[in-house]
Amino acid sequence: MKSVSRRAVLASTAAGGAVAAASAARAAGFGNPDEPPEGSVNVTRPDALKTPGPNDPALSATEPVFLDPPPTDVGGMPQFWASFNLAPRRVQDGGWGRQVTQADFAISSDISGVNMRLAAGGIRELHWHQQAEWAIMTYGHCRITVLDADGRAAVNDVAAGDLWYFPPGLPHSLQGLGPDGAEFVLAFDNGHSSEFNTLPATDWLAHTPPEVLARNFGVPADAFRNIPLHNRWIFQGRVPGPLAEAQAQVASAAGAPPSPFVFSLAGVTPSSVTPGGHVQIADSTTFHVSKTIAAGLVTVRPGGLRAMHWHPNADEWQYYMKGQGRMTVFNAGPSAMTADFHPGDIGYVKKGLGHYVENTGTEDLVFLALFPAPRYEEVSLSDWLAHTPVEMVAATFNLDPDVVARFPRNRPGVMPG
Repeated sequence: MKSVSRRAVLASTAAGGAVAAASAARAAGFGNPDEPPEGSVNVTRPDALKTPGPNDPALSATEPVFLDPPPTDVGGMPQFWASFNLAPRRVQDGGWGRQVTQADFAISSDISGVNMRLAAGGIRELHWHQQAEWAIMTYGHCRITVLDADGRAAVNDVAAGDLWYFPPGLPHSLQGLGPDGAEFVLAFDNGHSSEFNTLPATDWLAHTPPEVLARNFGVPADAFRNIPLHNRWIFQGRVPGPLAEAQAQVASAAGAPPSPFVFSLAGVTPSSVTPGGHVQIADSTTFHVSKTIAAGLVTVRPGGLRAMHWHPNADEWQYYMKGQGRMTVFNAGPSAMTADFHPGDIGYVKKGLGHYVENTGTEDLVFLALFPAPRYEEVSLSDWLAHTPVEMVAATFNLDPDVVARFPRNRPGVMPG
């Protein structure tokens, strides 16, 4: 009997032959076997697919693949989709912030994320964290200040596509610049870390006796009579003056930090370029100060595929910035699960799990991939098979050796449509 492909089955279903298609699916299949039979392609009574109970069509429409998974999906796994679009904003004069931590997104054990907006002049007050802070600018312009453990200060202006990284414990501040402030995404190398529970200088001063403040700063205690009694988090300030003036004000006898705290990811030469897209990488080998977080900025052209791969050294936290995509994650079991992604959404893939991402839209798909590791590491499925003896691969998958010989050998990263 001639094998019936999944694609033929799906085409038959689309034409209205649901029952016949299901029978054909049980008889033969392409790729993922029909045992156990999963997916709507196997349904013999169309009314079994209805959702007659309470539901929110608008919310369901954001993830249609959850309602109708591909027939190759099997089993289940922890939810790996979340979204800043559903996270409450904390709003104050000067800007706002919203976050997705492990408390909101159980699978995200190693990275928590924050989306923040500062108006022109808006200030994220002086503070520090117990974790490292990594950030990418997604809009506008921002000024950052930081002091390292050797007393060396830095002030820099950053724009869309730029990164910054503050090692754990280094004090810093952020301020939106003209003409329209800034928006950015922060990542902390700990899934439990919360932007709403940092260490602000205002709280420390408010809870320190005035006489101690006087002795510490060498000024009269009365000088602190108007300090805030609560932390300010985000507040509105004046748009700062020229960068050179600020840099002159903070200059230290200790000199400048040896490694910049900022980096242009947008300016990185891609590791590989194909008609399907490319990947730009920033890790400790290029962005030297970033010791605990590595990053890849992935662009997938319409119809393109972020090729099947996995990361051997760390979990992957994703932030979708542009376009429309669909990711499938594979685990032992077997388990395979698919989710759709749009701008503002977050994905997460545990270390070592196979996955791929399709551009399902009409414009470029752009997403950020972060790893709590010093280096970006990737294993490509096609590269592995292309560098395994041909006869072994052919025998394993029942393939013609000539087909195996045509597998890509150059780690393309993104395949064209």
